[in-house]
Amino acid sequence: MPIPRFLAGFDSASAMLRANAAFLRGEGFPSLGHPAPLRPIVRATRLLPERAREMFFVVSGATETISPRRTGRIDLEDVSRWVGEEYPERRYPAIAVGSSCGALVHLWVALGVPWLPQTFFVPVRQRVHPDDPSGAMIRGVEPGRALLEANPDVQLHHMHDANQDRLMVRALTYFRYKRRTLGPGYERFLGERLEPGGTIVISDCRRRSGTNRLGPRHVFQHGALGGATEEEFHHGGERVAEYLERYDSPVRRWYGPEPEEKSPEAEWGFEEALAEDVERFAREHGYRVRRLAFDEPESPSPLVADLYRWWYRRRGIEARRLYVESFIVMEPRLVLRTGSVPFWMKFNTETSYRALEQYLDDGEREPYDEILMTLFQNGVEAVGLTKIGEWRRLLAKARVEGDFAGLDAGSHPRDLAHYTTYDNALRKKASEWYPMPDSLTLDEVDGFMAGAGGYEGVRWV
Repeated sequence: MPIPRFLAGFDSASAMLRANAAFLRGEGFPSLGHPAPLRPIVRATRLLPERAREMFFVVSGATETISPRRTGRIDLEDVSRWVGEEYPERRYPAIAVGSSCGALVHLWVALGVPWLPQTFFVPVRQRVHPDDPSGAMIRGVEPGRALLEANPDVQLHHMHDANQDRLMVRALTYFRYKRRTLGPGYERFLGERLEPGGTIVISDCRRRSGTNRLGPRHVFQHGALGGATEEEFHHGGERVAEYLERYDSPVRRWYGPEPEEKSPEAEWGFEEALAEDVERFAREHGYRVRRLAFDEPESPSPLVADLYRWWYRRRGIEARRLYVESFIVMEPRLVLRTGSVPFWMKFNTETSYRALEQYLDDGEREPYDEILMTLFQNGVEAVGLTKIGEWRRLLAKARVEGDFAGLDAGSHPRDLAHYTTYDNALRKKASEWYPMPDSLTLDEVDGFMAGAGGYEGVRWV
C-alpha cells in the first residue's frame, strides 16, 4: 500500500516506521528507502552550486504537500491502514505505540516487533515568510480547523521553525497530528498481530514546549528542538541576529506570539490521552502494558548502544565500530549484519553533539576502534549548527579510525547526496558479515537494564 498522498515521507515518524518495517520484512533501508532510480539524480546534486542545491531540497519537499483547501477531506485512518500494511502479517510478542525515537527503532528491531507512531506530519502547501511566525500561525487556523473537524480523534500541533526548517517553511506549513485514541486501524492491527497475552510498549517522550492554543485540540508551536533555544526563538539574541542578517532577513529577531502554556513537543512529545486508551484496550483484551518514558528524544541513545554492545558480546562478536546516525539517516539491518553499535542523534546541532560527546567521554565504557558518522543535511547554516571541525574532534576519539559515512564534509550541511552514500560507506568498512540473530525478549532487556544500573532521563516501567 503506497504512503497516503497527504503524508510526508521525508520525516521522522514515516521514515523510522519504514526503516522498522523494512527490517521486519528482511530488507535494508538504503537511501532513506527511496527507489533506486532516484539515487543517481540525488547524487548528481553535488555538481550543483549551493543555491541550486537549496532549491532542489525545497522542491523535493514541496512535492509532498497538500492544498489547504483539501485538509477537510483527509481521513487520517488511511494512515493507520498504511502502517498496518507496512509490517509482515504474523503474530508478535509485543508491539510498540507512541513517540518517534531513532534509538528506539533499534530497540524495536532487536525485539523483532513493530512500532505504531502516535505523531505524523501533514505538509500543507502555503507560502509564508519564514521570519513571520505570527503570520504563519494565522494562515494555519482555517486549514487546521477543517482537518480537526474531519478527524475528531486527533489533536493538531502547528509547528513553525524558521531556524532548521528555514528553507521548507517558505513553501509549506508543518501540521503534526497526534492520535488521542488508537482508532479502528491500530486496534485492528493489535488484535490481529499481537500474541494472546502479549505486551503493548508505550514509547513516551516527555519533552514539552511552549505553545499557543488555537482551539480545544489545536496548538501553535514557534520553534523546534535543535540548535536554537526556546528563549532565542521568543526573545532573540546575538546568535539569532547574526543568523537573520546572514540570510538577509528584514528583522533581527522573531516576533511571534508569547507562549501561553506547555504542550507535548510537536514532533517528539507524547500525548498522554493515547496511553489511557491503550490501557483501556489492553484491559479489554487481556494484554500487558509496559512504558518506556524518556525526557529527551536522544535520552535512550546510550541505553540502546550499550544494549547492542552487550548483545554482540553474548554472541561472541567484538563490537569495535560505533555507527552514529542522524535524524532519519539510519540502516537497522546493515548495523546488525556488520556488527556495528548504533548511536542515534536527533539532528546535526549542539545538543546532539553534546549527547555523543558525553557518551564517548564516559570513562566506564571501552573506547571504540572505529567511529563512522552520518550527519543530516538540511541545507541551512542554522543557529546552533555544529561545524565540521567539531565533529572531526569527536571522530578523533576512535582508537584506530574515525570518518564520515560517505559525506562530502566540505559541503555540509548541503551535501544532499549523503542520503545515497551512508549505507555504502558502512558496507565498505565491514571486514566481516554476521548472520541475523534471534530477537531479544523483553525479559532479556529487563535483565540487561537491571545489570546496567539505569540511564539518566530514561525509565523502563
